[in-house]
Amino acid sequence: MIPQIQQVATEEKGWLTEDEMLDCIAMGQSLPGVIAINIGTYVGYRQRGLAGALAATFGVVLPAFLSILILVALLDVIGDNPWVAGAFTGIKAAVCGLLIVTSVKLLLQMCKGKDGNYAGKGRITFTVIMSLLSLVAVGFLGITAVLVILAGIVIGIVYYRISEMSGSREVDK
Repeated sequence: MIPQIQQVATEEKGWLTEDEMLDCIAMGQSLPGVIAINIGTYVGYRQRGLAGALAATFGVVLPAFLSILILVALLDVIGDNPWVAGAFTGIKAAVCGLLIVTSVKLLLQMCKGKDGNYAGKGRITFTVIMSLLSLVAVGFLGITAVLVILAGIVIGIVYYRISEMSGSREVDK
């Protein structure tokens, strides 16, 4: 759902800028709960306050809830069907592709500065290295995402301070 929310909120409706969406995804990932619900609630709140947050939350939750109810009822009847098993294999592959596309878009967005142009080599290198380290930490070493996010906060602050002290304003571009 994240790619759909991102497309609607930034490209189609213009409710959030790309930078705001990136911050929204980062914040939604770090909070407990389902990230799509967190992002939907945030976007709804930004647009219409508490009423918008409630409407967006129900708008994200209700279709999935109803779909699950229908699928559970159907799977009891047709769960052993090879066509159904094949469909789920295709769905998993499509979801994997959507996650990869979203990850690449986020990585490219993180490499941009405030002016919308790509930042210098230092910031791009830092962003790519941090992304790869996070992938290895969570995906291969089994470190929890919360610890990776906290480490990212600390490392990002240190990187910003070092860049600031060295006179390089590259992080602000």
